[in-house]
Amino acid sequence: MQLNTRLFGEIEIEEEKIIFFEKGIIGFPDCNQFTLISDLKEDGTPKGISWLQSLDEPAFALPVMDPLLIKEDYRPWIAEEMLKPLGNLNEENIYILVSVTATEDITQLSVNLKAPFIINSEERKGHQIIVEDDFPVKFKIYDILKAKKEEAGE
Repeated sequence: MQLNTRLFGEIEIEEEKIIFFEKGIIGFPDCNQFTLISDLKEDGTPKGISWLQSLDEPAFALPVMDPLLIKEDYRPWIAEEMLKPLGNLNEENIYILVSVTATEDITQLSVNLKAPFIINSEERKGHQIIVEDDFPVKFKIYDILKAKKEEAGE
């Protein structure tokens, strides 16, 4: 499938890379099909920020990242009933992402830990959930990312 996006120009999307969000995502209930665009490390994992690119609205792409990169103890409690539409989830096929919010002041870069995206990578189904845990909507990450970069010697 060819898609002409606002951020990435024309890109080719393989059907097995399409993730279906039955109920859309918060603020975009009619956007049901997405793909994940990432700059990958040698081991195949994303380097940091990826993009959840809508196939229904090519002008819309949301920056996302793995919350464990910035909060290693992130384990939101999610009612099993909320996960049923995603099929059989296990440690190998569950993928959790959080949205990234950028401002003109890069030191205010944050992620939304309150409303993660839960993805079943085998069945390519996703669902955005608002968790009951006391996680912030704006968890500042600039200092965390800066420290990790310095640790890595970059």
